[in-house]
Amino acid sequence: MTKKSNPKKHSSTAKVKTKASKKEKPIILITNDDGVTAPGIKNLVEAVKDLGKVVVVAPDKPQSGMGHAITIGQPLRLHKVDPIVDDIETWSCTGTPVDCVKLAVDKVLHRKPDLCLSGINHGANHSINVIYSGTMSAAVEAAIESIPSAGFSLLDYSIEADFSGARHYVRLIVEKMLHTKLEKHTVFNVNIPAVALELLKGYKICKQAYAKYEEDFIERDDPHGRHYYWLTGEFVNFDKAKDTDVWALANNYVSIVPVQFDLTNYVLKAKLEKLWKQ
Repeated sequence: MTKKSNPKKHSSTAKVKTKASKKEKPIILITNDDGVTAPGIKNLVEAVKDLGKVVVVAPDKPQSGMGHAITIGQPLRLHKVDPIVDDIETWSCTGTPVDCVKLAVDKVLHRKPDLCLSGINHGANHSINVIYSGTMSAAVEAAIESIPSAGFSLLDYSIEADFSGARHYVRLIVEKMLHTKLEKHTVFNVNIPAVALELLKGYKICKQAYAKYEEDFIERDDPHGRHYYWLTGEFVNFDKAKDTDVWALANNYVSIVPVQFDLTNYVLKAKLEKLWKQ
């Protein structure tokens, strides 16, 4: 006699599978612009390693100030290397931070991760720095690819920087990202003051300050008598508002700026549609 199937049993099994799939750990891609061996990326991995399946794909050498550059004139090489933390899968790439994100999605993960985290950068990426930053460009590239992301920077260039405060707030922010239904193009620029954890007052959601570098080029001669130039300058903040990233950092708050890759000036667009009407 043929045994009849039990619809309720199948329904129950389906529910169990659905619940199990919901409990799967999120995939978190981690990259940076200081290179795969930098202390900052190790601290980033340490901060979030138990929040999901973490995979690291980072440049094989420092790429600071690279911006959103991609490699098109030469081949890219991608090598699996010894884990930088515990048994975390780690890859080294000869390209830029943006190249790392592209290769990670296409050749390492073979899918889009649930989050992309970039950093922790050695040095500030507040205000205008977001335009030049390789750290932030990697995060923005992820957002372009519909992956919610965040770039993290500590305002300390030292290789011996204290990352304890940064680790605390990185974890806090990433937990909030994982528990918030974020729009797929979300990207955060997060900067952390270089002070002890107990001196940090919390975080503030900020706007990007209007600030820039008053630049200068130092001119020198090399040992062969040939001229060369070294870029230098002074950072000047023109924005005195108390809701900016520069203000927050100066007052020992972690700054969180939601940024976007749509550079359209919508206010000017609306004005020109009236003024230049054909």
